Amino acid sequence: MAFEGLTEKLQNVFKNLRSKGRLTEADVKTALKEVKMALLEADVNFKVVKQFTKTVQERAVGQDVMNGLNPGQMVIKIVNEELVNLMGSETTELAIKPGNELTILMMAGLQGAGKTTTTAKIAGKLKAKGKKPLLVACDVYRPAAITQLQVNGEKQGVEVFAMGDKLKPVDIAKAAVEHAKSNNFNVMIIDTAGRLHIDEDMMGELVEIKENVHVDQTVLVVDAMTGQDAVNVSETFNNQIGIDGVILTKLDGDARGGAALSIRAVTGKPILYVGMGEKLSDLEQFYPDRMASRILGMGDVMSLIEKAQANIDEEKAKAMEQKFKKAEFGFDDYLESMNQMRNMGGISSVLNMIPGMSGKMKDIEGMVDEKELAKKESIIYSMTLEERANPDILNVSRKKRIANGAGVDISEVNRLVKQFEQSKKMMKQMPGLMGGKSGKRGGFKLPF
Repeated sequence: MAFEGLTEKLQNVFKNLRSKGRLTEADVKTALKEVKMALLEADVNFKVVKQFTKTVQERAVGQDVMNGLNPGQMVIKIVNEELVNLMGSETTELAIKPGNELTILMMAGLQGAGKTTTTAKIAGKLKAKGKKPLLVACDVYRPAAITQLQVNGEKQGVEVFAMGDKLKPVDIAKAAVEHAKSNNFNVMIIDTAGRLHIDEDMMGELVEIKENVHVDQTVLVVDAMTGQDAVNVSETFNNQIGIDGVILTKLDGDARGGAALSIRAVTGKPILYVGMGEKLSDLEQFYPDRMASRILGMGDVMSLIEKAQANIDEEKAKAMEQKFKKAEFGFDDYLESMNQMRNMGGISSVLNMIPGMSGKMKDIEGMVDEKELAKKESIIYSMTLEERANPDILNVSRKKRIANGAGVDISEVNRLVKQFEQSKKMMKQMPGLMGGKSGKRGGFKLPF
């Protein structure tokens, strides 16, 4: 997950301030020197870092500890607020016209950023909100682009308008507008061609589409893994064709996070969404305040609750909670909890959102290696229904039979049984997540 290294470094900085009763200028300067290095190592734009640390220093120097907060917490509070300001303060939505009035979005970006997949993801988001989107295949140069859009469109249940790869993109876009209007589509999303690098032909093509089709919003898709290059690409696109917002992809990978912290400050344009995986559902609304909390290791409970509500069957969750209370929690329930975790994006995604868990991620991920989940499932499926319901009856001979059935060593079965017991113990210490505005229990459990 992006920001992991930055989060760890910032937390170490704040630890050193917790014993002080008042923040002196020397304290703040020392801490901010380390903050500055951490941000630069995370590939945040140098000018952005310089202004950020200057603003934090001006706010922090000489302030008494307020309302019982210790100095470390005071600095965290100030840094958190300035991180939010840096990323845009408020959440920005796609500007979609009301009712059946047609909104035209043009997606742009370099090849390899995930633009075509992201285009389909956006269509799915808008469809879920009650819109009738039309995807338009205007990438006529990459052989697989049209097919890729059609396959993803079908998965999302969204129509794709394509005219092959012989016509000019501008002519396809113009024909798509007529098709959209005559078939009552209220959002049209144009997937344009990307290149390996910015060139005159690509920019000229985008300008031509905008001159001939009334594009309401131009959305740039950039790869967060490219760090400052993503910021430079955003700035160039904005200067040459004008963009209204940015979508950052691959933020679930090893991106250092610099792009997310720099784009708004450098281009003045908001980040609209972030891509958190390859699945068509792995696109999250960008909330500056929630992202700042994640960066500082403070978690993101609101996003976690929303994920739980969207992906967890409430009745199943309640039934599982009751089973646990009655000491009836078995391996079938363990399987169900693993599936719930998968639906929410996996253990890494969930742990990043739990306050205070960022520092423990390596330990817990060791216990719950997502790549090992398939092996665990095969072991559980090799058990009889009685064994799954009552793990206490698993003796050596039963474990040998299960190991043979799953094609693993008996030590793997023993490890799973041990982790299952540890899971039950930890569940007693971690109550169900509080979900929704009503404060109802979500009943969500971590499968470790």
